[in-house]
Amino acid sequence: MFQKLKTKFSNLNFVVNYKKMLPYIKPYWGRALTAVLITIPIGSMDAIIAWALKPYMDVVMVEKNTGGTSTFLIPLLIIIFSSLQSVLTYTATYLNTWVGQKIAMDVKKTLFSKLMRYNASFFDKNTSGDIIFRFNNDVDSACSGLLNNMKLFSTRLFSSLSLIGVLFYNSWQLAIVATLVLGCALYPLTKVRKRIKGLMDKTVFSGSRVMTHFNETYSGNRIISSYNLYEYQNNRFCGTLDDVFKIGMKMIQRTGIISPLMHFIVSLGIAAVIWLGSYLIVTHQITAGSFVSFIAALVMLYTPIKSIGNNFNSVQMAFLAMERVFSALERVPDIRNCDNPKQLSTPKKSIEYENVSFSYVKDKQVLDNVNLKINIGETIAFVGNSGGGKSTLVNLLPRFYDVTGGCIKIDGEDIKKLDIDSLRDNIAIVFQDNFLFCGTIRENITLGKENATQEEIDNAVKSACLEEFISTLDKGLDTEIGERGVLLSGGQKQRIAIARAFIKNAPIVILDEATSALDNKSEAIVQKAIENLMADRTVFIIAHRLSTVRNADKIVVVNYGKIAEIGNHEELINKKDGIYASLYHTQLH
Repeated sequence: MFQKLKTKFSNLNFVVNYKKMLPYIKPYWGRALTAVLITIPIGSMDAIIAWALKPYMDVVMVEKNTGGTSTFLIPLLIIIFSSLQSVLTYTATYLNTWVGQKIAMDVKKTLFSKLMRYNASFFDKNTSGDIIFRFNNDVDSACSGLLNNMKLFSTRLFSSLSLIGVLFYNSWQLAIVATLVLGCALYPLTKVRKRIKGLMDKTVFSGSRVMTHFNETYSGNRIISSYNLYEYQNNRFCGTLDDVFKIGMKMIQRTGIISPLMHFIVSLGIAAVIWLGSYLIVTHQITAGSFVSFIAALVMLYTPIKSIGNNFNSVQMAFLAMERVFSALERVPDIRNCDNPKQLSTPKKSIEYENVSFSYVKDKQVLDNVNLKINIGETIAFVGNSGGGKSTLVNLLPRFYDVTGGCIKIDGEDIKKLDIDSLRDNIAIVFQDNFLFCGTIRENITLGKENATQEEIDNAVKSACLEEFISTLDKGLDTEIGERGVLLSGGQKQRIAIARAFIKNAPIVILDEATSALDNKSEAIVQKAIENLMADRTVFIIAHRLSTVRNADKIVVVNYGKIAEIGNHEELINKKDGIYASLYHTQLH
């Protein structure tokens, strides 16, 4: 028995979630508490209005006495109390909205901060729609529902308690019948959560898919146009909307009966009260005024109950959204600092891969027992067939992913024991498709060092071969480049990314196929900028075009997760039946 009760109460997750929300409510507890306290008179005034009908009916309607003060005073009091109730309701709504939006802002800030710290595998597994829904929409649903539900609950609670008091004041016999019917009417609500839990998860998934379609259409508008994918994309979108419709109808099938059922039970209660009340009036056990007051209180009590079934789905949505929000808040990134991490100063000796293995998916090795040593100041190039593990090897160094076997060391220290921020401060990366933020060229260049001086910016621009391009712009460095840098060419984007790396001035540079997507003219300019960036740094190059790596100190051929060959260009090009030599000659022809 005890275990059943424990299990039952453990399912009241909303109580747990309200407790978890307390730290976010605390800064605004004054207004939040005021909003809750206001609901006491809001709810209680319903009872005053119902109670006032008893003397009015007994004096005016039964005794036909219109000369007493009750004739004028009671209607006046009803008007005053109703007006006051309206003002308090508006005040409570305003305070709830203010506090709810403040809490939502704070939760979103916390979630956004956590989102940026999530490791790459999280973004590999979740679509943009999933992330927007969980980190934005769910927060709005949870936080607006938090205080709205509290306001609704507290108003209904105090209104119900005061109205039940009026019921017992007028007739304890009728009150017992009314409260029994009330319990029967509320019972179906206890089954709602179980009936809709699975559907709620599907609703969230479908909602995130709708957002993903919009994001894909925005980002892939040129692909859609160039391949005439209008019908294809429209069919996918319509299919998702059809799924949303079906889920919505299943929700109605499972919960739509609740409100009519409660309405029917409540009607039975009112019928029973009228039947019994008629008998009590005839036998002079209650007065007509008491009966009218009782009926008024009963209708005030039952009317919200009849419609609460329609609102209960949104209440449950808010609770389930709250659970998902706290699931995200409590998620611990897989890649994080160890206890008491060490700060990485400028690397002085070497970077070593010791028996490194890695897999994105369990039991499917991408890297297998790789051993490699790079001396500080060397330029090392990774070449090989697509999918062989080149990019993975380099992505492990800044801990975008963690090795699943072996370790990577800088100056003899396992990078897992180093502070992640200090590790990444020592690494600058130029990707194949560099992401540029909406804003100006200056803002994108100084991302690596926001307090960079104008002299540092000018040097970075010059070293990245951007001077000529920027001189043609009316606003120069303060030119807006659009979202994702859509107003720039591929070569211009790359040079801005290189200038960003110059500003950061990190001792380790990673070039991830930085010129593979460019035409010959753009490649020549970008290659000159890259050579400037490589000077006096430890450089990792992932290259598809082997002509760009001839001068590397070491060339590592990665094939099927293993190091197949290693050496400089001359050593590998002269290796009989060598993989590098074969790739090089193939590209030449």
